[in-house]
Formats: sequence, C-alpha cells, structure tokens
Amino acid sequence: MENFTYYSPTLIEFGRGAEEKTGVLTFMMGASKVMIVYGQKYVKNNGLLGRVENSLNTIGIEYVELGGVQPNPTDTLVREGIRLARAKGVDGLLAIGGGSVIDTAKAIAAGVKYEGDFRDFFTGKKEVREALPVGVVLTVPGAGSEGSGNTVITFEVPEGSEEGYNVKLSLRTDSILRPRFAVMNPELTFTLSARQTATGIVDMMSHIMERYFTNSTQVEVGDRLAEGLLQALINEAPKAMGDPTDYHARANIEWAGTLAHNGLTGCGRKEDWTSHAMEHELSAAYPEVAHGAGLAVVFPAWMAYIAHHKPSKVAQLGRRVFGVEAKDDRTAAIETVASLRAFFGTVLKMPLTLEGLGIHDADLDELTRRLHANKGETIGGYYRLGAEDTRQIYELMLEKSVN
Repeated sequence: MENFTYYSPTLIEFGRGAEEKTGVLTFMMGASKVMIVYGQKYVKNNGLLGRVENSLNTIGIEYVELGGVQPNPTDTLVREGIRLARAKGVDGLLAIGGGSVIDTAKAIAAGVKYEGDFRDFFTGKKEVREALPVGVVLTVPGAGSEGSGNTVITFEVPEGSEEGYNVKLSLRTDSILRPRFAVMNPELTFTLSARQTATGIVDMMSHIMERYFTNSTQVEVGDRLAEGLLQALINEAPKAMGDPTDYHARANIEWAGTLAHNGLTGCGRKEDWTSHAMEHELSAAYPEVAHGAGLAVVFPAWMAYIAHHKPSKVAQLGRRVFGVEAKDDRTAAIETVASLRAFFGTVLKMPLTLEGLGIHDADLDELTRRLHANKGETIGGYYRLGAEDTRQIYELMLEKSVN
C-alpha cells in the first residue's frame, strides 16, 4: 500500500426532505449571498428551486441565479458566471443539479478569486489556492462531483481558430474545491429517465474501476471496497430501472455514486484514468455524447485490450464481482469483458460501439493525436499506452463484439 493523505470535508445531508435544510447549511458554510447555478427549467418547473430559495429566505441569505448549464459544460457559461459573481458580490456558490452543474459552479468558484484566465488551472499553469465555498443540492447522481474536489470543463474553440475540436480538460484538487455540503434526497431522482439513470451508473462504475486498476500491491481493503460498491450497483440497477420510484434502490445508487468518487477507494494506490481520458476526447469532438454513455463504449474496449496484455487485475475483478470461474487469467479476463458489456448493454441498455453513440465516421487518427497531445506521449497507470495502443483501443470501439 502507498502512503496517502485523505481529507473529505463535505457534510452530507441525506434523505427525504433534505433540501429543506439548504438555507441552514449555506449559512454554516459562511455565505451570505450565493449564486444559484442550475441547468434547464426542470428545477423551476418541479418546484425544487422555489423550495431551496424559500430555505435561503428563511435564513436571510441573498441569492442571484445562473441557469442554462448544459451536459459537457463549457467555459463560456463559466466566464459569464465569474463576471456575474464579481458584479453581484456573491460569497458562495450553490449548485442545484448533477455533475455538469456542480463542475460549472466549482470552476466559477475558483475563477472569481483569480485575476487571470481560469483555464490556467486546467492546463497546470496555476494552482488553485483560494476559491469561494460551494454547496450542492444533488438531483442527478453519477458524476460524484458532490463529494470530490474535481471538475471537468469543455473549452470551446475560439472563433477564427484553426483548431477543429473543443478541448475537454479536468482539474483535480485535494480539498479546496470539495463542496462544503451536499444535500442528497433520493426522491429528487425519481423523475430521471432510464437513460439518465443508466449513464449515471456507468459513470459511477467507471470511477470505481479507474481506481481499482492499479499496480500498487497489498491494497486488499481498497479492492474490497471497490468490489462491494460494484456489486451493490449491479444489484440495485435493475430495481431502479424497473421502478424509478424505488426509494431504497435510488438511495443505494446515489450513495454509491458519492463513495465512488470521493477518493475513498483510491487511498493507498496509484490510479489509472485511461478510459476517462479517451472518453473526454470523444465527447469534446462529439458534444452530443453523454459522458456516461461514452464510458460504456470506452471502458470495455480498454479492458479488452488490457485482457491480452496485463490480464491479472481484470481476471480478479471478474472472479470477485461477476462470478467468473476460469482459472487462466487471460480467459477469465476475456469473460470479464463479456460480462461487463452484457451488463452495460442488456441491463442498462447502453450503447457499446461508436456507431451506437451516433458517431458514424470517427476520425480515429485525430482522436489519438489529440489524446496524446493533451495527456502525454504515453498514458495510463495500470498499463502504459502509446499512440499505437490507444489507436487500437479506439478501433475496438467500432466492433460489436470484442475478445
């Protein structure tokens, strides 16, 4: 096991009616005037925004609104939010939504305190040293952003630029951008579509597996935590898909999403994150691709490639989570890939190919070039991959079956 420091300061308010405590929690995080960040009109139409605002009014907390966050959130709205926050003198952010909304709020929180271009944080030019506090009312579980210090933003191609693709960049902080609190009421997820539920579950499982695949040894506690979370998601997913109002299935899934990405399963180990890097290039080039749906295509393809090059951990995952019985690691790893694809495709009804994502003429060479231009000549923690390797993995995403 590797040395590690773990700090997770987010207060979790979980259960029915939890959103009614938003005002008190906002006061506790030290804010007196917040920017409420949300997506579309949904939170207005279902009354959630009104309930949250009433909770703030009761405590005497002022607020301004910034709506319009889209999936794969962009720098354009972040910049608008930074300008508005400065003009209105807000001293905190309150995100009502899922990962895209929370990530937007985090980027604004960091940018308000910085005189330069907030993109500097995402390119590694500057380190986030101060930020406005962020609170969350979670409505779409999956990204785990409510419990992490991470944020992902798509930087759009400037007008007149020769660049052909947007650039999707991530920022990871240990603590400064972790939300101060997260309100989590599973009832708020009852109206999610089957597709939204499924993409969230894929995202959760991917967060767990990115940490699971490691070369760090003697990490049995972390492995068992990861395996238990994966098994819980596999067990609860059909219940939530079959009955969207199954409170306990929704509650278990929502809590698993937080635990999947708050760093707990990564303690004491070096992580991988290849599949996320490869998916980010896909959804940057094709913004209509939802992150979770992209991961449903990318992760099995990466795992299929790894099954032939370094199968041991894939085989362990299959034996412990999917009940694979093959004694030979390579055979077990191949069967594990088949099991994962079956779960994604049959239970969650997720696409398994680029064509299934609506991408019919993907420029694999350009995707590969941009991947390594953004992430380095070789990528990956569990197995190092060069451009020839990642090009082959992208090719596997074209196939209806991989082995």
